[in-house]
Amino acid sequence: MDRLLLWVSVLASLPEAFAHRALVGKVFVFPRESSTDHVELITKLEKPLQNFTLCFRAYSDLSRGYSLFSYNIQGKDNELLVFKHKIGEYSLYIGKNRVTSKVREVFPSPVHICTSWESSTGIAEFWVNGEPLVKKGLSQGYSVGAYPKIILGQEQDTYGGGFDKTQSFMGEIGDLYMWDSMLSPSEIQLVHQGLSFSRATILDWQALNYVMKGYVVIKPRVWH
Repeated sequence: MDRLLLWVSVLASLPEAFAHRALVGKVFVFPRESSTDHVELITKLEKPLQNFTLCFRAYSDLSRGYSLFSYNIQGKDNELLVFKHKIGEYSLYIGKNRVTSKVREVFPSPVHICTSWESSTGIAEFWVNGEPLVKKGLSQGYSVGAYPKIILGQEQDTYGGGFDKTQSFMGEIGDLYMWDSMLSPSEIQLVHQGLSFSRATILDWQALNYVMKGYVVIKPRVWH
């Protein structure tokens, strides 16, 4: 029994221990700029993606560019990346190619972002605070690779690393969901409103697997 208690104590003390929990009503807080602090999101994605929808909430007062969602596979960076270049300017990268969408926004203020893409048409969409931005064409016919490293807080230049402080995120991220399909406009509205919607197939904030590394804290979300 003493040995069992010892191992429980050791595991509980590890700051980078694998976690699986519902994070409803909470956010990851990235309190500082760094080249180390991040969260790795764990998913068993074993087949390439032909379609996806990604939604999340973020709150930051950074005016410089930063990574919001970084998805790399072995040997390829920027396989799937959501990056905010400046106030009101968001980019989606697929296979290193990118499209950029612009929106009028109040700074600083919380934002709800959904982005989706389908391989067959190459159509990429951004929805910001429930409003659709202009559709763009990107990497038609491409397949987003499987077995990814998915990182919040940093932009990967290698598989799970190569971080740059000047591209790091400082602020709060929550309500992150990802599907292997394109959600309909009505479904995206439900996600934005926080109402019932289809179960996320790739990443689910209500049952998230993740590893926190460095100075990252989980706190209640106090903004809408």
